[in-house]
Amino acid sequence: MEQPELPGNEFGDMFVPPTHYLDSPSSSSEADFGFAFNDSNFSDRLLRIEIMGRGSNPDAEGYGSIADWARRRKRRREDTIKKESGLGTDGLHLLIYRVYWLEEDALMELLNFMYTNTVSVTTAPALLDLLMAADKFEVASCMSYCSRLLRDMPMTTESALLYLDLPPTVLVATPVQPLTDSAKKFLAARYKDFTKFQEEFMSLPLAGIEAVLSSDDLQVASEDAVYDLILKWARAQYPSLEERREILGSRLARSIRFPFMTCRKLKKVLTCSDFEHELASKLVLEALFFKAETPHKQRSLAAEESASVHRHLIERAYKYRPVKVLEFEFPMPQCVVYLDLKREECIGLFPSGRVYSQAFHIGGQGFFLSAHCNLDQQSSFYCFGLFLGMQEKGSVSFGVDYEFSARSNPSEEFISKYKGNYTFTGGKAVGYRNLFGIPWTSFVEEDNLYFINGILHLKAELTIRRSTDP
Repeated sequence: MEQPELPGNEFGDMFVPPTHYLDSPSSSSEADFGFAFNDSNFSDRLLRIEIMGRGSNPDAEGYGSIADWARRRKRRREDTIKKESGLGTDGLHLLIYRVYWLEEDALMELLNFMYTNTVSVTTAPALLDLLMAADKFEVASCMSYCSRLLRDMPMTTESALLYLDLPPTVLVATPVQPLTDSAKKFLAARYKDFTKFQEEFMSLPLAGIEAVLSSDDLQVASEDAVYDLILKWARAQYPSLEERREILGSRLARSIRFPFMTCRKLKKVLTCSDFEHELASKLVLEALFFKAETPHKQRSLAAEESASVHRHLIERAYKYRPVKVLEFEFPMPQCVVYLDLKREECIGLFPSGRVYSQAFHIGGQGFFLSAHCNLDQQSSFYCFGLFLGMQEKGSVSFGVDYEFSARSNPSEEFISKYKGNYTFTGGKAVGYRNLFGIPWTSFVEEDNLYFINGILHLKAELTIRRSTDP
């Protein structure tokens, strides 16, 4: 039975060629069957299109920009009805489609593409309409075509966010993945150093935040800073604790690389009310287990996850390098700190670069390690130096015994390279300008005994001797 005509609706008929034209062995993605399109001589079916609601929203006529398209999409109806109704009076098989009037052009463009493999539209809004129609009628080749054309257009923050906000059925479609991947890469690159765009970054929608935080190259001080940023954004966007917990638990927690957070911050995660306690405990426990693994095992686990969407075991390019810390309170405050540096990182320090570790604490005070490329004042050549610094500035002084060591081939055991002691006051640093006693050129050579599988393993042992007021 045919659909009844609705007031204000329009009908249009079109001849449709037999599907064997498209299914023939000789057909290809480049084949052109335009000669058979809407021609009664090559048709066995009649396509009847019912256009609904024309003129009901005159303000929606103009949509020349991406923003116009986005506003219009939120008002459009998503239902398109397809019904086969048997044979028409002329003996042709009759198909009835009902579409909202704003989809008419896209549907006609889609039908044309199915037989010619080309489209006439060139603007982003029109291509998005065509992409949506191709998804609705499951024409994967047209989806790929539209996706490619959209990728070839200049990307903007506005368009990237729109591509990530397409309907779920479109987002999960394989032909659209290259487009969404490009959008994510664009946003990740734009907000690589989000401190420069703090206000703009905080106004991004959820999909934009996830895209930026998925990057390994995010220029951030540490994963602790990422955690603080996500909490700040979530609290601003989701004032309701229940909604915030849902978003953090189901979406944003996957963007935080908990294994690279400091133990000090992980303790705060356990008491943070923004996370369900059970989830917080699970995340912290998994992070601690990862930290307890050997460097080789950590790299192995990270390699297994490298192809995953959620790369929580992959280390970002932090401004402050993560460290492993073992703390002891008795018989005196003591800690052992492990810092790993890649050969590329070390090479990049020449001629006067520095790399800093994340802060670690002993005796209630914050310390850090810093690796330098500096000029040996006695021999006048560049060399690798390692230093220990105290963060806080204050009236308390700390007498610290310290020892620097490095793993060495062939035993791969830590070998002591320098011992010293120093009475710290806030903001001071101490160390050794030429830790290995060799020129920089020898230090970065491939056969350097201190690089094991491309990694320089450093260790600093600190013991507080006394704490006195000046």
